Amino acid sequence: MVAVGGGGGGARRRRAWRWAMRAAASAVLWTAVVQVASIAGLFRPRVLADCGGKGGAAAASGLAALAGEDSLAARLSPPALVPKRIYKSNGYLLVTCNGGLNQMRAGICDMVTIARHLNLTLVVPELDKRSFWADPSDFGDIFDVDHFINSLRDELMIVKELPLKLQLRTKKRLYSMPPVSWSNETYYLKRILPLARKHKVIHFDKSDARLANNGLPIQLQMLRCRVNFEALRFTPQIEALGRKLISTLQRRSGQFVVLHLRYEMDMLSFSGCTHGCSGKETEELTKMRYAYPWWKEKEIDSEVKRLQGLCPLTPEEITLVLKALGFTKDTLIYIASGEIYGGERRLAVLKAAYPKLVRKEKILSPDELRPFQNHSTQMAALDYMVSLASDIFIPSYDGNMARVVEGHRRYMDFRKTIVLDRKKLVELLDLFQGGALSWDEFSDAVKEAHRSRTGQPAERKVVPGQPKEEDYFYANPLECLGSNGGLRDVS
Repeated sequence: MVAVGGGGGGARRRRAWRWAMRAAASAVLWTAVVQVASIAGLFRPRVLADCGGKGGAAAASGLAALAGEDSLAARLSPPALVPKRIYKSNGYLLVTCNGGLNQMRAGICDMVTIARHLNLTLVVPELDKRSFWADPSDFGDIFDVDHFINSLRDELMIVKELPLKLQLRTKKRLYSMPPVSWSNETYYLKRILPLARKHKVIHFDKSDARLANNGLPIQLQMLRCRVNFEALRFTPQIEALGRKLISTLQRRSGQFVVLHLRYEMDMLSFSGCTHGCSGKETEELTKMRYAYPWWKEKEIDSEVKRLQGLCPLTPEEITLVLKALGFTKDTLIYIASGEIYGGERRLAVLKAAYPKLVRKEKILSPDELRPFQNHSTQMAALDYMVSLASDIFIPSYDGNMARVVEGHRRYMDFRKTIVLDRKKLVELLDLFQGGALSWDEFSDAVKEAHRSRTGQPAERKVVPGQPKEEDYFYANPLECLGSNGGLRDVS
């Protein structure tokens, strides 16, 4: 009996061993299938898999995420890592960005694209801490660093810092330069790549507009979009507060308009636009312009610039334009901006016309905003999120935020952005205020001038040899967009 029992136990152990071996073999086989599928491109990065030619779905999922409506499964499941691209690095690229949040954002997209094209290893970019705003924020204070690195690992290697040996070396000697503005991929291959190979570490001390708008290979244009729309995700803290702003606005009215009122002191001083300002204010703005040596243009004729459409509209002017476009008094308008020059006095006319005028400082508590105080880029990130989620976005000036948000909203199913024709508006405003046009004539003319300026599909203007006169790539990333928005699938 004992012998029989012992034999049965041995048989069971052998059967268990065979089952264990089969399970292990199945696991190995499944792992191999997943790896092969990844290499073959069956598991594509989320930016392409979700958005290829299906902009409506992409926009819906994007807005749901902004509003905090992500599913339980999405919140509990860790993101799948895309397969890492293996390549021999030609050196390291250090980048010091310059400008405000959105100028730096576009610059980061370009730097990733350049590093990928040259097979360089990118060090997480350093943000501008020396400009007018003197914001001490680091990259990780604004963007999710780990997501940035991991979401692009199938394109290039990104590291948080140089290896120790190279850190010590660059403290003694570092090859630093600003790349030539608006350069194409040939410039970087012929001029920059040899320098990177020679010095092992190369530092770009400027990042703004260092890559051409047009004429680049489609793969590079697509990568610029992928970085902008997928890899540059704000920190969880910023996203949580941004979603609260959005949900509060949506509960109040269902729909809301974002007015990017670019009427801060630095903008008026830099541009030399003083229309509507007092003599004392004009003097103050002029003194400020001369105090900043890197603002090259000093002598500026404000009225000439205004008539050319090169000045931001004043709060009083934008009030008339909103009325002429048909926005009624009960429209909920969120102002996305820094501190308005002239304060509440300059906003009085706009507030009287639109009583439901709000800003983040009026929606969030002082305690909620305290961590973001004196960090202009983090405050701008909140405005960026709200601007994307708005039903209509209206910038009063075509600065970096206006253009980058416009392009991002094109990606989000071509959401409505009213791109104001300031040159035409100044002409109409002067005629109306001078009595040459009735209100109805003025309103009809304003509506007609903007009938086709709502962020819908359009060709990007190309001006060979004059990149500053062209349409900005990030305002209309046409190569990347499907017919309904969303990233176009070129795989």
